[in-house]
Amino acid sequence: MQHFFSSVDDETLKKEKAKARLLRDSAWWKRRRSDGICYYCKSQFKVAELTMDHIVPIVRGGRSTKGNVVPACKACNSKKKYLLPVEWEAYIETLGKPLE
Repeated sequence: MQHFFSSVDDETLKKEKAKARLLRDSAWWKRRRSDGICYYCKSQFKVAELTMDHIVPIVRGGRSTKGNVVPACKACNSKKKYLLPVEWEAYIETLGKPLE
């Protein structure tokens, strides 16, 4: 699968990562991940085992906003990397696992 990334300048990348750090420390994020469920695989994890994932990655034009970040297990976050939602769904389909 070939991926084309939008060109996000270093300054934008830096700003969005800083916003993500602020969101990670917020009460909103702590509530968001408190159920311990990975957004992608729907499995249960300890809260500390969940990471923040950008649904639309920063390098693909995504922003660090409440509507674009979700709790994800490390395995899903690592596998998803810079994929857009439609690319992630296609990847999951190749594994033969239906999305919920």
